[in-house]
Amino acid sequence: MTDDQSVRVPRRGRHRRPDDDDHQITELTAIDQDTILTGRHYFPGLADLPLLGEDTPVPGPPPDGDEELRPPLAEPLPGGPAPVRSRLGRNLPAAIGVSLVLGAVIIASLLTYRPSFLVVVLVAVGYGSYELVSAAGTVKAKPPVVPLLVGGLAMDIAAWYRGPNGLVVGLLVTVCGLVVWRLADGAAGYLRDLSASILVLLYLPLLAGFAVLLAHPDDGAARVIAFIGTVVCSDTGGYAAGVLFGKHPLAPTVSKGKTWEGLVGSVLASGTCGLAIMTLTFHREWWAGALFGLAIAVTGTLGDLGESMIKRDLGLKDMGRLLPGHGGLMDRLDSLLPCAVVAYLMLSGFLDH
Repeated sequence: MTDDQSVRVPRRGRHRRPDDDDHQITELTAIDQDTILTGRHYFPGLADLPLLGEDTPVPGPPPDGDEELRPPLAEPLPGGPAPVRSRLGRNLPAAIGVSLVLGAVIIASLLTYRPSFLVVVLVAVGYGSYELVSAAGTVKAKPPVVPLLVGGLAMDIAAWYRGPNGLVVGLLVTVCGLVVWRLADGAAGYLRDLSASILVLLYLPLLAGFAVLLAHPDDGAARVIAFIGTVVCSDTGGYAAGVLFGKHPLAPTVSKGKTWEGLVGSVLASGTCGLAIMTLTFHREWWAGALFGLAIAVTGTLGDLGESMIKRDLGLKDMGRLLPGHGGLMDRLDSLLPCAVVAYLMLSGFLDH
């Protein structure tokens, strides 16, 4: 190796910051007389290689020229099989299991004692707000946690007892509280922290409040199940179609996993589900169900892309690690939250008139 040669050090993507104990990251030191080059290479088994000399080849980039070398998706446990992973790198059995458990909790709360669904929403809003505040910290934003949590929970409680007016009044009061509370920390970063706080407030407690409004009428359990069931069908249809047929990226600058084929699968699956629910459960026209399914598919996709844009801007792969196979709680709520608004408006229009 000569002085004008160098070791190509691949750049790591912004999707996940490596942990301190990441065993796939190994320091590589190339020693050639007076030249010492150090870099971080993601290469399995690199720790077992001898020190590099003139005759020792340096691992280069992958054959396709991709500048990003990723660690293996999973390491098998000693004496056990490797976890089953999807094409998108998720632990598929864990993701399915978590979804079934969450669905069972929601259905049980709706069918046993409907006001307990409000408790489920409040828990989700509280923990989701914690995830969003933690994520905002990566860009040095510091939303005031106390007024954000108290006001966000109060908004959804007001939505249950006072309807849409209570939700809007709770939002306005909470925004005023955030403006005043943040004054105590001085002018430095005031606009940044307040903007992040209002984003969290609008994104989570406000949108979740429409799910509370869905559950309040006498047939609220059926409305919430119809809303969540259609979103699940949209996500499942989009995932299956994307894995099997996905070739044309939908928004490559935002999410490389979204394809036009997946969007078609979402529309077909959610449209079929909406048609069945609207005709068999609510006894309305078939076209109302098809329109409902179409709106859910489009809104869910936009919600997913919106959260992907937030994570990309923050340099995060997931919002957290609470749910195996999904990531954080917000990674599961990304499509549900905006769809709650659409479901409330459309079901109210179809069923209340």
